[in-house]
Amino acid sequence: MIDKSKYKILFGIDSPKDVKNLPVGDLKILCSEIREYMVDVISQIGGHFGGGLGTVELTVALNHVFDPPHDKIVWDTGHQAYPHKIISGRRDQLWTIRKFDGISGFLKISESEYDAFGAGHASTSISAAVGMAAASRIQNIDRKVIAVIGDGAMTGGMAYEAMNNSGILKSNLIVVLNDNQMSIAPNVWQISNYFTEMISHPEYNRFKGAIWDLTGKLDQFGDRLRKVAARLQTGIKSVLTPGMLFEAFGFRYFGPVNGHNVGQLVKLFDHVKDLNGPILVHAITEKGKGYKPAEGHEQKLHASTPFDKITGKALKKTGPPSYTSIFGNALVEIIKKDNNVIGMTAAMPDGTGLDKLQAECPENYYDVGIAEEHAVTCAAGMATQGIVPVVAIYSTFLQRGFDQIIHDVALQKLHVVFVLDRAGLVGADGPTHHGSFDLSYLRMIPQIVVMAPKDESELRNMLYTAVYYKGGPIAIRYPRGSALGVELKEEFESIPIGKSETLKSGSDVAILAVGSMVDYSLQASAKLEEEDIHAEIVNMRFVKPLDEELLSDIAHRFDKIVTVEENSIVGGFGSGVLEYFAQKHFTKKVLNIGLPDKFVDHGTQTELHKLLGIDPEGISEKVKQFLKDDVGKEVLA
Repeated sequence: MIDKSKYKILFGIDSPKDVKNLPVGDLKILCSEIREYMVDVISQIGGHFGGGLGTVELTVALNHVFDPPHDKIVWDTGHQAYPHKIISGRRDQLWTIRKFDGISGFLKISESEYDAFGAGHASTSISAAVGMAAASRIQNIDRKVIAVIGDGAMTGGMAYEAMNNSGILKSNLIVVLNDNQMSIAPNVWQISNYFTEMISHPEYNRFKGAIWDLTGKLDQFGDRLRKVAARLQTGIKSVLTPGMLFEAFGFRYFGPVNGHNVGQLVKLFDHVKDLNGPILVHAITEKGKGYKPAEGHEQKLHASTPFDKITGKALKKTGPPSYTSIFGNALVEIIKKDNNVIGMTAAMPDGTGLDKLQAECPENYYDVGIAEEHAVTCAAGMATQGIVPVVAIYSTFLQRGFDQIIHDVALQKLHVVFVLDRAGLVGADGPTHHGSFDLSYLRMIPQIVVMAPKDESELRNMLYTAVYYKGGPIAIRYPRGSALGVELKEEFESIPIGKSETLKSGSDVAILAVGSMVDYSLQASAKLEEEDIHAEIVNMRFVKPLDEELLSDIAHRFDKIVTVEENSIVGGFGSGVLEYFAQKHFTKKVLNIGLPDKFVDHGTQTELHKLLGIDPEGISEKVKQFLKDDVGKEVLA
């Protein structure tokens, strides 16, 4: 699949030590080969792409100068770290990345000693590095700790909290800001490169120290000279570099530097590695560097399915549109009729479907950066003024705004609409991105409504219902991937809050399903019919409030009841049903089917559903066993 003969160096690199031992003159060749290898492999299998192309030289330079795993290199937003995986013993496993039983698409401590810290969400690296530097100080270990942050992660407040703390602690660490124009700084090149080289040179620092020592012996005149020198240095830096912000946090700032000049990076890292921290190295890079179809576009090929290596265009897929696009189109329809509604994302316009809103109704589109906590409270502020904010954030990322949902939205009973994409198992991105817990963490919040559509038509109607609901916060969750292909009506319809629908009558067992599991339960019931087992199938639609009238009716007509959800069975929809039955003193046998109480690894959604027994075959088998062996949880009066 790969012509190894065209690679002169790469297939001799089995660990970072091999990179360290390479002559500096060969590093540029290695960078070119890493980039070509990424294009060769990821074009065939898909994966995160653009961010890693932009970090090739940073990766090579860091591993040439420092000594991992003794020195700790902490990568933020782990999709930048494909080059890191390639040179740290996983080159030949890149073909398996994000596949079932293959290597993770992100950093994973259990996968390699070179993965210093797991990273799926953004803005975590500096906090982790501060902790590692503190541990090194406590244990009296002489090591370097380097945090590599970027690809938008500097828009997250956690990064600045960590920098503030690091400045106070005077942490001995190096932060590398990979600024690929999705962070904070302008693209400044040659003058800044020269200035950086000058102020980082050992001779300059020795000269600076000598001047400081000399002026310290000149009494008041020396003090005045020191103040003038400090003002001069600060003034020069503020004119030529954006380093004032970082120096205010207590960091010594070096940059901007050309992040694609591997020789210059090696020289700079060599200069700063023995300086006391905290240090910040500001590298200007280009996302998608070295692959023309990915260059100059912030979102294109950030992550991709398999694509044509020549054109960069994704290989065509057939089938129904995605839930994401259905939501995006529906929101645009609503906003074009009601200017009081806005859409908000945390740096994921394409991923959440808000790219269409961005293009067609830019005045009603808000992107707050990778700052989920801020997004929630900002939306709360809008809601106090009569705006209806529709906050579209992945299920797993909204976990970061949990406190704000409680304190700033629900407590004040503000009308904020939360739209949770990627609910349930997302597939190849694995446990950092699985939306396994949203039904659990939302259901416990007072004064919130939680819905899950069975198909794309119901998603449209739930969005319409949520926008014009006036009772407080309301959330909709739906899965990643293609919808079911049902016919969409032109007009929206409002859904009564807390009301379910019975899709199929039965007499032997009641199956109460929610969201993505409704269609699976219908398919499972067809299999059960073949064995003369007649299951009643209910689309619950609402996890909070539950349809108590329906539940009471079910409890009076069935002795055995099954709940099915693509959420953790701990605290989720099934738990809510059990709680209601206990409150009403109903004595019933209940089987909860859902995600287990553990973190689920990566694989395709189909593979994971089958593995966990929540596909149609698994559901039908579990129901048969439930009826045969009388297993399940008994709710006693």
